Amino acid sequence: MKRQLTTLLLASAMSVLVNAHGAQLLVGSYTDGSSEGIYRYAFNSESGQIDANPLQVLKSENPSWLTLSVDNRLLFAVNENGAGKGQASSFAISKDGGLKPLNQISSGGDEPTHASLSHDQRYLLVANYGVQPDPGGSLSVLPVAKDGKLSASVQQDRHKASGANPQRQAGPHVHSVVPSPDGHFVFASDLGADKVFIYRYDGASPKHPLSPANPPSIDLPPGSGPRHLLFSSDGKQAYLTLEMSAQVVVFEHNDGKLIERQRLPLTEQNDASAKAAGALHLSADGRFLYVSNRGTANELLVFAVDEDTGKLMQVQRRSVEGDHPREFALDPTGKFLLVANQKSNEIVVIRRDPRSGMLGETLQKLPQSAPSDLKFID
Repeated sequence: MKRQLTTLLLASAMSVLVNAHGAQLLVGSYTDGSSEGIYRYAFNSESGQIDANPLQVLKSENPSWLTLSVDNRLLFAVNENGAGKGQASSFAISKDGGLKPLNQISSGGDEPTHASLSHDQRYLLVANYGVQPDPGGSLSVLPVAKDGKLSASVQQDRHKASGANPQRQAGPHVHSVVPSPDGHFVFASDLGADKVFIYRYDGASPKHPLSPANPPSIDLPPGSGPRHLLFSSDGKQAYLTLEMSAQVVVFEHNDGKLIERQRLPLTEQNDASAKAAGALHLSADGRFLYVSNRGTANELLVFAVDEDTGKLMQVQRRSVEGDHPREFALDPTGKFLLVANQKSNEIVVIRRDPRSGMLGETLQKLPQSAPSDLKFID
């Protein structure tokens, strides 16, 4: 056993050494301005620098969210177009990281903003935000063929809006869809309904893979606007951003049930313009949670995660040095954090201390028109 463990550790160390100097960064971006869509960059994992000259540019209309298959051989993008024009796109990824378009189909709704793959990689689960209250947003389930191509939605679910905020919650607005780590459940956060809807997943039921769990949803405070949900690697905890109230919630998770254990504010400002919670990501070791707040705040918050309870303690608040941090990503080494500042049209690279979790100096500001999402291929 010790010899096997030593062999695995050596193999892991060699892998780290081989990949130490570089990874590839995929950037989705809104195309209302000068952006072409999807960009592929070389990233230096030693210096934290993005090569300003992209390795590849793919024309793709408003790719607001990027999803990688578990083996990094497929890329899916949702194209955030409205009025019946929402789409989902599929790409093959070659061994050198090159992207090749496979197909593009309807996302089954308007303004898709998020997607994830089911645990068995058989379906792309799409969150159609749906800006207009009628018909509003929806959850769509798109089959993924063995060759990576997408097929038309086999299931669509639309929730009932809370109406707590007449301007923003007159209709349902599904903002994210994520599977549980064990693959048995799917969770849809609906900003317009002030609920997270919970489904059982059955990949063997091709016409209706999702069915309501028991309970079928959990309630969040009226007008809070749930946005993105994230699970710990062992699935025992889940973390949720509440966009409209600018809060982060900690849940205990067990067999599809979420029990709230903590709720923390992301800003001390009472002005609604400072409340626009966005993305959240855990460090690879699970010791730190990072959360973005947009609006007039434009900050990243760093929380230490209690290893027993999953509860959070704030350890840092840092400016993103830009406007509207829609998404961010930790690089594969954990030494850098990259922020997609959508409205100031740039990607900001910040040094990170893996031991303390703290964010340090800004290393680079790369001009990029309206970046929406960042994903690494290593």
